[in-house]
Amino acid sequence: MPVLPDMVGLTVRDMAASLRFYRLLGLDIPARTEGEAYVEVITPNGYRISWNTVEMVKGFDPDWQEPVGQRIGLAFKCDSPAEVDALYERVVAAGYRGHQAPWDAFWGQRYAVLLDPDGSKVDLFAPLPTADH
Repeated sequence: MPVLPDMVGLTVRDMAASLRFYRLLGLDIPARTEGEAYVEVITPNGYRISWNTVEMVKGFDPDWQEPVGQRIGLAFKCDSPAEVDALYERVVAAGYRGHQAPWDAFWGQRYAVLLDPDGSKVDLFAPLPTADH
């Protein structure tokens, strides 16, 4: 049986700020988890996402070093191009940083890029309507 991807884990400096950011993107993260060192949720499409504090990670891996640069990106599929725009604006209005404002990408999607509290890029996208619709 093949090994399948099951979870994306994020190492975060500020658990509360990170969870607030990802709640704005629609993840159902219980409020009681903000003081925890590890939080995990299962998305409606079956993927698990976890948040791990730097302190917790250094507890089992004392040589862990904060990465420099982007290695993995998270992307959230929106229902429509208008939802990409609205969600981007809502997150930026809540005090989080935008990286690239929404645009129509040449590959046929409405696209935008936010930065989570740790500076990780988080993409928003939705298919653009085709000319024959």
